[in-house]
Formats: sequence, C-alpha cells, structure tokens
Amino acid sequence: MGEKILVVSDSHGDRDILVKLLEKYKGHVSAMFHCGDSELEPDDELFNDFHVVIGNCDYDTRFAKKIIVKVGSETVLLTHGHLYGVNSGLNSLNLLAQENGATIALFGHTHLLGAEMNNGCLFLNPGSISFPRGKYSYIGGTYALIDADAQKLHVQFYNRAFEPVPDLAVDYKRC
Repeated sequence: MGEKILVVSDSHGDRDILVKLLEKYKGHVSAMFHCGDSELEPDDELFNDFHVVIGNCDYDTRFAKKIIVKVGSETVLLTHGHLYGVNSGLNSLNLLAQENGATIALFGHTHLLGAEMNNGCLFLNPGSISFPRGKYSYIGGTYALIDADAQKLHVQFYNRAFEPVPDLAVDYKRC
C-alpha cells in the first residue's frame, strides 16, 4: 500500500476551489500540498490541512520558502519555484532536492503543468488551478494526484471538475 498525494498551485485568491478540493479529498489522501501563490492568509483554516509555501504573489513572511515533509517513505520538497529559477530550468531545484534527499519535488510558479523524473526524484508542477498557461490552458485549471509505492510513482492530472484529464497520466518506475 502506497501514499496518495494531492498537489495544487497558483490558486491566486480562488479560495472556493481549495475548499472543494479539501471536501473531496480530506481523509482520502495521505497529504495535500499547495505550491504557493494562494494569496490567502497563512492562518487561513484551510492550511490546517494543506502544506503550503510562499509564492511571489504572497506577501506574508509567515509562509515558509520551502518545506521538507516525510509522507510515508517519501521525502517531499515543497517550494513555489520563483526563488530557484524554475522559469529557466530545474537545475537549482534539482540541487536543492538532492541536498535534502527528496524523492518528490513539488513546485508551481510557471502555471505550466509538467512532471519528470531526474536522479530518482519526481519533479512535479501541477499547473495553475485558476490561471493555467501553455499547451494545456484550455483545460481551465489543473491539479495532480501522485500515487507512490515501492515500484513506481503514478501521476494523474485533473481538471477543476475533479475529472482525470485523458492522456495526462504517467508512470515512473523506481530504479
């Protein structure tokens, strides 16, 4: 039995979608992560259930810049990405992940969904739940679920109606 991890980012003040995600998934996932730019207060009751970091549009310094969390056997690194140059690539984030022994690195900022495996670590951007950009912007906002077990990491992206997006699922075998 593995871990199930919900990842959302860049909600930019859209509190309602976070409430809906919480209502749907609380008690059904091992952990919930928000990759920043919530534009909510850090003491919002929603964040009793989400791990959350500061984004470039969050101005309250009570938010952490990065968080390292153990979820079962996974070591999850959470950051927004703007402080690690994710617009220009994942090199700095990769180094941070290696330094912290992360098996999963979660980030946002670009509003572009994506997932890739590098040096035994899954790098995942769930895209923006509220203001998507790029090739998949027509979906109207995305989040991701990661199913992690000893053999593989399964990533599935979902739309705002909680429906899996066809063709946006991938399995990464562990080395």
